[in-house]
Amino acid sequence: MTNRFETTGTLKAKMDTQQINDRFRKREFALEIADGNYPQMVKFQLVQDKCELLDQFNVGDEMKVHFNLKGREFTRRDTGATDYFTNVEAWRLEAAGKGAGAGDGMNQDFGPGPDDYDQRTSSSDDPPF
Repeated sequence: MTNRFETTGTLKAKMDTQQINDRFRKREFALEIADGNYPQMVKFQLVQDKCELLDQFNVGDEMKVHFNLKGREFTRRDTGATDYFTNVEAWRLEAAGKGAGAGDGMNQDFGPGPDDYDQRTSSSDDPPF
């Protein structure tokens, strides 16, 4: 079963990189995706060495995002309650829309794919982000 998806939309917001612990960092961004009369605002995250991929884009840019859906079960130590987390983890970004093409330098492969990082490297005490 493949867990790879892609979508195209307009960059609405880009957040700063967050250093979660000494082994994990993430960067979030929001994409407005056309969906009939009601556009969808979807938050994606980049992790580890992928955080810098967003640097070349500005709010308002049309972009294509390649991503995986990631989900985890997490049991809280203090209460024993189980919770579930879903992340939309981007692993490749491309320019899209008018002017996007092979000559603009933005439609390149950005290195290792989505399976080269596994969030299970975080400690069991850390909630899955």
